[in-house]
Amino acid sequence: MRKRQTLLPPQRERLGHTIEGRRAVLEALRAGTQVERLYLLESSDRGPQMSEILTRAAELSIEVIFENRRNIERRARTRRHQGVIARAQDPHYTDFDELVSAATVTGRSAMIVVLDGIEDPHNLGAIARTVDAAGADGLVISERRAVGVTPGAISASAGALEHVSVARVVNLSRAIDRLQDAGLWIVGLDDGGTHLHTDVDLQVPIAIVVGSEGSGMSRLVREKCDFIVGLPMAGKVESLNASVAASIVLYEAVRQRSV
Repeated sequence: MRKRQTLLPPQRERLGHTIEGRRAVLEALRAGTQVERLYLLESSDRGPQMSEILTRAAELSIEVIFENRRNIERRARTRRHQGVIARAQDPHYTDFDELVSAATVTGRSAMIVVLDGIEDPHNLGAIARTVDAAGADGLVISERRAVGVTPGAISASAGALEHVSVARVVNLSRAIDRLQDAGLWIVGLDDGGTHLHTDVDLQVPIAIVVGSEGSGMSRLVREKCDFIVGLPMAGKVESLNASVAASIVLYEAVRQRSV
């Protein structure tokens, strides 16, 4: 591990991407992400997470640069950096067909989450964190009109995106056709669902479709769903945040599969 200090204004690096925050950076190192350089706040405390970050950086011969707060703030792309920024190679997306194949040969019912037009990186990150925690097989996102694996999403996932298989597809509708051909039932999540999430059999192989924050699922995607499920809403608000709703349905599937 090479350490140095710099007082020069940071320059934006054009290649690769950043991972920000202690937990996210640590999970990236644990997952074997190709980290090229670490930028650390020179006055950072040396708690357990920071100690492990430095240890792993030394083992992997990653350059560590200590910077003052002003330079760290200039370099950061999110507000969650906690004085820890990693410069890594571009995020690796899983091939869609490989994701489907891996999910259907595990000996247990597949569970994949499909995001239809999610644009908020914090929602993507939060959903990825639940996908990892619930033991789902992976995420499918669209290349168009949707957020990808960005620094903000990685930070919001607390590093979970370093462990979750994410496939990015050009045509979400065709991807759903492929999932159905592979034996998965398509469960759409929508405010106007015709079934409660607790009334649908989620023990079978499923793909849970979560629509965009503003308009929900697109018409074509909605028409391909085998079931449209909703959540009971007893209060004044019309709906839940997309990531919260996805978490509820994912853990209902976990509950059903554990009984």
